[in-house]
Amino acid sequence: MKPSAAQRTALARRDPKMGALVKRVEAFPDFPAEGTEKRLSHFACLARAITFQQLAGKAAATIWGRACALGTGRGFPNPEELLRLSMEDLRGAGLSRNKALAIQDLALHCSDGRLRLRSISRRSDAQVIEELVRVRGIGEWTAQMFLLFKLGRGDVMAPGDLGLQEGLRRLDGLQERPTPKQLQERAMLWSPLRSVACWALWRLCEEPATAP
Repeated sequence: MKPSAAQRTALARRDPKMGALVKRVEAFPDFPAEGTEKRLSHFACLARAITFQQLAGKAAATIWGRACALGTGRGFPNPEELLRLSMEDLRGAGLSRNKALAIQDLALHCSDGRLRLRSISRRSDAQVIEELVRVRGIGEWTAQMFLLFKLGRGDVMAPGDLGLQEGLRRLDGLQERPTPKQLQERAMLWSPLRSVACWALWRLCEEPATAP
């Protein structure tokens, strides 16, 4: 969703600093954006998030490409195909044992009906997070990124994200990064456009740092 002019004006009234930042940085895009996130199924998107955890982009992309090649189609194996693969197959693609187990658990949750990804877009943000974090290897942050970038939800906040904490530190000229609790509390001012605020704070972090 793209914020309307009225919504941006209301945000600026509640928090003038954030309002000015949103106006200055690159405009908030529609999600899922054109490209990787839009092309992938919900299952593949989550499997990709697990694959990329704690890895540099190039290395993760190489492993992801090898994992996709394990399927019979053009993309990542579907849950049923994934469950027919052995641990050796997954490890051979470059996945760590923990990531292979996590992706297998994701496939099992989808296959046995515990996680119904086809209808997950009809659930509330809280329900989506609650269901996703039951899967091994998917934490709250990964679920929040899925809400924002894959489901295109407009009011998502990830208080544990270091980039957002750093963005708020710069926005407010703080000496130290705020705690997740402090960020969560401040973000109440930004609702129902917390996703927009996240985007603005991430863009702020891309700018040259200045001393507070």
